[in-house]
Amino acid sequence: MSFWTLFTIVEVVWVAILAVGLILERRSPVATLAWLLVLMWLPAFGFVVYLLLGPRRLYRKKLRRAATKSQVQASMDLVEEQEEPIRAQLAQLAVSAGEAPPMRAAKLSLFTEGDECFEALLRAIEGAKHHVHLEYYIWQPDGIGTRLRDALVAKAKQKVEVRLLLDFVGAYAVTRRFLEPLVAAGGEVAWFNEVTPIRAWIRRADFRTHRKIVVVDGEIGFTGGVNIDDCHSFSAVKEAAWRDTHLGFEGAAVRGLQRVFLEDWAFATERPAPVGGGYLPRPSRSGDALVQIVASGPDSDAFAIHKQHFAAMTTATKRLWITTPYFVPDDSIFDALATAALRKVDVRILVPKQGDSRLVTFAARSYFPELLKAGARIFEYEGRFLHGKTMIVDDDLSFVGTANLDNRSFRLNFEVVATVYGEDLNKRLAAAFEDDLTHAVEVRPRALSRAPLFQRLGESGARLLSPLL
Repeated sequence: MSFWTLFTIVEVVWVAILAVGLILERRSPVATLAWLLVLMWLPAFGFVVYLLLGPRRLYRKKLRRAATKSQVQASMDLVEEQEEPIRAQLAQLAVSAGEAPPMRAAKLSLFTEGDECFEALLRAIEGAKHHVHLEYYIWQPDGIGTRLRDALVAKAKQKVEVRLLLDFVGAYAVTRRFLEPLVAAGGEVAWFNEVTPIRAWIRRADFRTHRKIVVVDGEIGFTGGVNIDDCHSFSAVKEAAWRDTHLGFEGAAVRGLQRVFLEDWAFATERPAPVGGGYLPRPSRSGDALVQIVASGPDSDAFAIHKQHFAAMTTATKRLWITTPYFVPDDSIFDALATAALRKVDVRILVPKQGDSRLVTFAARSYFPELLKAGARIFEYEGRFLHGKTMIVDDDLSFVGTANLDNRSFRLNFEVVATVYGEDLNKRLAAAFEDDLTHAVEVRPRALSRAPLFQRLGESGARLLSPLL
C-alpha cells in the first residue's frame, strides 16, 4: 500500500470521526459545514486548527464555572437591589439566562477617547481604600500600561487588595519582569486560560476573555472597548489614536461587574472567589440610571448577549444605530437587522473603513448589499481605526460593552455588556454617533456593484468563513 493511499484512508476515517462529533455538537448547519470543509480541504493544517480552535465542549470547565457562579451569586443578594426597567421583558430575558438584573447606577460617565478614560481609571484607583479588581484582554507594557501598573503598585503598598486578571493571549507582551513590582508589593496576578504546547490539546486556544473590567471598592465600575494600550491615546500616538467607547458608573449596578470579575478570577485561579461585605458593599447612593450587566461566554449555552441584542433589534420601533469594528453577523442577527430596516426602523451601521483584519473587512462588506436593499444605511469611518462597540435602540435603550457583532463575540469569547435603560445615556451616545458620522462616508449600492470582480469574489469567499471568524 502506497503512502498516499494510506494517507487518504486515514484522512477519510479522521474526517468521518470528526463529522460524527461535530454533528452531535448540534451547532448551526453553516458552522458545522464550514468546519468539515476546513478539515477536508486542509488535511494536516486542518487537524492542527481543529485541535486548537474546534468546537469542543469544555465539560469540566463548564462545571467549574457553574460552581463558581453559584458561589458568587449566593453571596450577592441581588434580589433586594433589583429594579423594574421600562423594558421589563428585555431585562427578564437576560435574568432568565442567568445574568444580573437591572440595578441603580449613579454618575454615568461616557468616554469616547482613550486619554479621558485612562485619567478616570487612574483617579479611581488612586482613591481606592479596600480593593482594585482589573480584567483585561490586552495590556501593553507601554506608557499607559506602565502608569497603571505603577498606580496599582502604590495602592498595593498601602495594603489595598489588588487583583489583576490578564488574558494569556491578548496580554502576550506582558512579562514577569514587568509584573514583578506589583507582585512584590503584594498584588495578585492571574492569567485567563493559559495555553502551552503541552496543554493545547485539552484547552481551546481561542477561548479568550475579551472583557475589560475595572472595579474599585465595589462602588466604582468601568467597562467598554478600551484596552490598556497606547494605541488608544492621542497624547501617545496623536491622530492615529483609536476611536473607542467606554462607560464608568457608580452604585448598586457595580455589583454586576464585580460578579463577573469574581467568577473569572475564581475560574482562572481555581480558588474560591473572595466574597463578602468589603467586595459587595451597600451602595452609598442609589442613582437615577438603571444598568444591567450582561455577560456571556462559551462556558454557557445561554449566550445572553446574543439573545438580548437580537430581542432589542426585533423590538426596535424608531431607530437602531450600531457601531462595531467587526461586523460579521450570524443569520439571526442579520435577519433582525434586515427586518428592522424593512419595518422602516432607522437602521444605521457604522464600521471602520479599514479594519485591522482584511479577512473580516471582506466578510463584513459581503453583507452590505442585502442590508442596503432592505433600507439600512451603512457608513465607513475614515482616518483612524474605529473600535467602539455600542448600540442605540429608540430613545430609551443603550448598549456599551466589549462584544462585537460577530460569532466570536457572541459564542467564543468571554464578553460583557452594560445595558442601560433610560434616555440620558441614549442621548449622549446618539450625539457621539452623529459626530462620528461627520468623519464617515456612506456606502452606496452603486459603488458596491462597481467593485472589481476579484474584490467581490474575495468578499463572498470570506463570508463562507464567517462562522469561524
